[in-house]
Amino acid sequence: GTGGEGSEGEGAGLGSSDSGGSGFSLAATALPERRRPGGGRPRYEVVRELGAEEVRWFYREDRKTWKPFIGYDSLRIELAFRALGSGGGGAGEPAAVEPVCVRSGLYEVDVASAESYPVYWNQTEKIPVMRGQWFIDGTWQPLEEEESNLIEQEHLNRFKGQQLQESFDMEISKPVDGKEAIHSLKLSRNHVDWHSVDEVYLYSDATTSKIARTVTQKLGFSKASSSGTRLHRGYVEEATLEDKPPQTSHIVFVVHGIGQKMDQGRIIKNTAMMRDTARKVEEKYFSNLATHVEFLPVEWRSKLTLDGDTVDSITPDKVRGLRDMLNSSAMDIMYYTSPLYRDELVKGLQQELNRLYSLFCSRNPEFEEKGGKVSIVSHSLGCVITYDIMTGWNPVRLYEQLLQKEEEEELEERWMSYEEQRLLEELYITKQRLREIEERLHELKASTISKPPVLKFKVENFFCMGSPLAVFLALRGIRPGTSGSQDHILPRRICNRLLNIFHPTDPVAYRLEPLILKHYSNISPVQIHWYNTANPLPYEHMKPSFLNPTKEPTSAPDTESASAAPSPTTSPVMVRRHYGESITNIGKASILGAASIGKGLGGMLFSRFGRSSAAPQTMETGKDGPEGDEKKATTVGTPPLPHSSSGFLEPTVELEHRIDFELREGLVESRYWSAVTSHTAYWSSLDIALFLLTFMYKQDQEETDKSNLDTI
Repeated sequence: GTGGEGSEGEGAGLGSSDSGGSGFSLAATALPERRRPGGGRPRYEVVRELGAEEVRWFYREDRKTWKPFIGYDSLRIELAFRALGSGGGGAGEPAAVEPVCVRSGLYEVDVASAESYPVYWNQTEKIPVMRGQWFIDGTWQPLEEEESNLIEQEHLNRFKGQQLQESFDMEISKPVDGKEAIHSLKLSRNHVDWHSVDEVYLYSDATTSKIARTVTQKLGFSKASSSGTRLHRGYVEEATLEDKPPQTSHIVFVVHGIGQKMDQGRIIKNTAMMRDTARKVEEKYFSNLATHVEFLPVEWRSKLTLDGDTVDSITPDKVRGLRDMLNSSAMDIMYYTSPLYRDELVKGLQQELNRLYSLFCSRNPEFEEKGGKVSIVSHSLGCVITYDIMTGWNPVRLYEQLLQKEEEEELEERWMSYEEQRLLEELYITKQRLREIEERLHELKASTISKPPVLKFKVENFFCMGSPLAVFLALRGIRPGTSGSQDHILPRRICNRLLNIFHPTDPVAYRLEPLILKHYSNISPVQIHWYNTANPLPYEHMKPSFLNPTKEPTSAPDTESASAAPSPTTSPVMVRRHYGESITNIGKASILGAASIGKGLGGMLFSRFGRSSAAPQTMETGKDGPEGDEKKATTVGTPPLPHSSSGFLEPTVELEHRIDFELREGLVESRYWSAVTSHTAYWSSLDIALFLLTFMYKQDQEETDKSNLDTI
């Protein structure tokens, strides 16, 4: 610290501290020791001004404790600070000092105003930053900058150029009992005593502290050990440019769903939670890789005007709070189903995704050169809007195609006179010609109205969380195919991999696999591994299994169940889980409530809960219920799959890749309570963080393994 003051030995970590500022009668091993990156660096022998590497800068978010910047960031902030003229005494050129990019490029620090702010999103609260010179023993928290500057100035005035003790390690083990303060400094509520150049203590001047100090001193304790807090000059670890974050090889755009009007900063907090959990997982499982994944929030809702305040003006005053909450949340679903505002929502998200990508590439020019990848994590309605942007789905174009088809059919089917037929043909040709002219005109104007929205990047992985996308696709007429390919709902040329993550009790989430192959309604989703599972089986090696091959009493009449062999298409569904009702039976009770999206979230919630009571009744009615219809349809369309006694399927007709992934339920959680909380519980889940990184790092790990083999 003072050159040698903090050099209390070699190599002990921060975790070795347990002194807690309790005094000086501790052994040398109990204190954190200054880590010297170079190892054999010579100690300074005289007191001098602190070097840039000994100062440490800190930031504070949400009024919590001060957190240190990593060495790479701190050193660059300190150099910018010195360029301004340290302590405000120099002439300096404040305008010439550029903001310093910190925290993996997500934030910038304005040294002049001592504030930090995010680069990729807006934040009302600025994050204060502080220059640390003197630190509290044990916690290594910095003293407030004002006090720190006064102590540093006093220290240099009194001791600058003085010789430091030869061996600090010997000195530290001696108690300070017999020593009087050789110098003292009075602060507003505290005072600082120097017992020697290397022994500095901070004392509180509050009355209670004085009484405690007098009593303990009379009992024979030293002044320092009884109430003083030991201070260190210079941080426990020196800042180096080598202490820098790994390069970003993969960026993840995190897209919110409904309700952001109600809480605009929520997606930023949620993304921060996801980023923090991902960092923990990276440190534990992926520390051998030289790259890392960065999460960026996509806040697309707050910039949209939509109807202005029309909806607010027509809202009645009674139970206003509840109505405002619904207007700010469920109203987004109604906006999206409105032909008037749908394009505005789509365009808002598309522009924000492209803006963020362009900004990231401009600040990280090597990202594209080195083949950086982009994935999207979407939540709730955000999944549907993201899907529509990627695929360019447009209800207006769909309507035009339907009209054209009807006209063609009308020409073919109806009997009509020669004159009528000639006029209709002429009308048809004229309309076709008009459409061609309109299209050419749109091309000339370079209008984006008729073009599908385009992203500036290819999506590597599209992760849906708590997604109603399957309901929207089913309502658009998508029916199960026979190929087992993801291309049936999302072409691989647009997005390499689609993954649908959901909590088993999330009332807004639906399965996607039965939209590709019908019999997957009776195959359980893949269970996401718990974060702390030792040697989990890789997801691609997990075999599909039946939902529940055991008999459920109310599932079918005895005559049927006795004769039918248990196969994915005939075996009853799992008790209290109703995936057996195929997502494609839109007209039936299971999805009807969710389909009436205009009724808001309430309809979605209750339709999902309604399954548990509605399903057994419809099953009991035999072949007229939804299960009966499904059996008939499946028997005609696809033969039952062979099965094995273990409950796993024989590999005949399977999906190329599994798409539905289900979080494991907690052992003690209430299903009805978790149905309320599960839709927003994805952000801080370590299980999900590990799942996301497993797929995003998969290729990196494969390439690393391959290069290692090539080297061998």
